[in-house]
Parts: sequence; structure tokens; C-alpha cells
Amino acid sequence: MDVSIRKISAGGADKLQRVLGTFDENLNLIASEVGVNLRVDGDSVVITGAEDKVSRAYDVLENLFILADGGESLDKGRVSYCIELAKEGKAADITKLSSGVVAITSRGKPVKCKTVGQKRYVDGIKQNPVTFGIGPAGTGKTYLAVCLAVQAYKQKQVDKIILTRPAVEAGEKLGFLPGDLQTKVDPYLRPLYDALQEMLGLETYTKLMERGSIEIAPLAYMRGRTLSNAFIILDEAQNTTREQMKMFLTRLGDGSKMVITGDVTQIDLPDGKKSGLEHAESVLANVEGISIIRLTDKDVVRNPLVMRIVRAYEADGKRRNKLEEQTDQ
Repeated sequence: MDVSIRKISAGGADKLQRVLGTFDENLNLIASEVGVNLRVDGDSVVITGAEDKVSRAYDVLENLFILADGGESLDKGRVSYCIELAKEGKAADITKLSSGVVAITSRGKPVKCKTVGQKRYVDGIKQNPVTFGIGPAGTGKTYLAVCLAVQAYKQKQVDKIILTRPAVEAGEKLGFLPGDLQTKVDPYLRPLYDALQEMLGLETYTKLMERGSIEIAPLAYMRGRTLSNAFIILDEAQNTTREQMKMFLTRLGDGSKMVITGDVTQIDLPDGKKSGLEHAESVLANVEGISIIRLTDKDVVRNPLVMRIVRAYEADGKRRNKLEEQTDQ
């Protein structure tokens, strides 16, 4: 096998150190995932290995240096994602994410899209009255939707933020929880509370809740209403029935925007009940004004281990489906 050697300059020791990571963890990750040898030479990195792998590692480092130059954080998740893109010949796509702030948290931290899929999702929400974000855990579906809802409220594009989830148990029973209905469903809505408080700060969040500018309620509370001038988010939509999904979508009023998020691999409905999210995805695919964005394991922005967990479960699901098909035959 012919060995290829290439050298890429960081253009400065500070930039190089940001790309290398703590104790060179980013550099080691690139070397192991791409299959090359990497060594530091001054403010440059020397890449040795098979020609195609050297070229891939070069693309990864080149784009990471561009991100570092723009002040972007380069944790292991970001580096892993750049490697994934490089394997598809799309490493340069990651630099498109460095521009454009989705929102600013209450502590002044900018929220940006971390993957190409997230950017498509955010663009879909901005451009359409109704957007579906379908994908595995950790892809930022709910968080980004809440960020955009808060931005729309602050910019007076809407008068109200409405967040809702179907109160379907994931193995637990609501009846055994203490308190009234609101107290019982609060644990199901906790991720929405947390995202809102991060975006608004506890004091502002509390005031808006008391004023009724933010409403958080079970899906059943939506029946019979027309939701106008509001930003409405339906979370965990895989646990809606077809009837519930139709009911929810037809609540859309003038000046409103809806975002529906869910993961079709985590359906907790009783056996025999078809998910309203799966049904809506097939029925509404070509309806104007509705954007359906599919996020994948590549869009997972939590610990990189989450991406590997998602992939392992997906592979297991495929094996099980194949065995069931063989059994049926």
C-alpha cells in the first residue's frame, strides 16, 4: 500500500491548540476514526496514511481550522460530526453553521445550529406555518423550537407561546402520581419548562406564565380551541393518535406557527394504535406550507456516545424486522 504524506498549517499556535483539544483528544479522535497517523510539527499537523484517508483527514482539519478561526467551540461532538461529513465528502458543510444565531439565552449565550440537519429544521420553521421535526433523542428538536418560539415572542411576531404534549405514560401510570391533573402531567412537560427558563430566565418566565403569555398544557386541552397569533409546539408527537394529530393541526389560527416534534422509534401507544405522527408524515408530505424535516443519528448533539447508542438500537430494530419477515414467510 502506498503511503501518502500531507501537511496542513493551522496559521497560529493558538488556533492549533483549539483544534487539538485537551490533551490532544480531538487529534486522537481524528486519527482513530479516519485511520491515519497525525503528528504536530510547529503550528502544523503532518498526516500519514493511505491516500484517500489522508485526504479525508486533511478536509476535516482544514474545516476545523476555519471554525477555530471564527471563534467556534470544538468539542468532541463537533469534531465527530465533521468526520461524519468528511466520510460523505461534505466536510465543508460544517463551516456553513458558524454563521447565524438562532437565539440568545437569558445569560447572553448564542444558540447556533450544530448540524446541517438542524439548520434545515430551523429554516423550515422560519419559512413555513407548520413544521414537523422527526428524529432521535438528542437532535435538539424541542430545544430549537422553544428558542424560535421565544424569539418570535420577543419580536412581537406572536402574542403567546403554547407548549403541549400528549399525556401518555412511558411505562408509568399517571393515576399513581399525587396531586391534581396539572401536577400529574408536569413531569411530562419538564423538558419544555427547562428550555423556556434557559431562554427567558426564571423571573421573566414566571411573569409570562402568570400573565398567560406562556401556556403549557396536555394535548387534550387543545380540543375545541382556535389558536391564533401563537407559536405552538407539540412535543413527543409520536404518542398522539391519528385523531389527536388531526384535532391538533386543525386548531391552527391566523398569524400562528406550529412545530410538531417526535421520535417514531419511541412510541408508547397501546398495541394496535397507529402513531398520529407517522400517519401525518405520509398524509401531509406534499401539502404546501408544511415542512417535514427528518433528523438522523448524525444530528445528535449530546454526548457522542448517544449517537452510537441510537445507531445500535436502529441496527437492532432492523435485525428484528428482518427476523419477523422471515418468520412470516
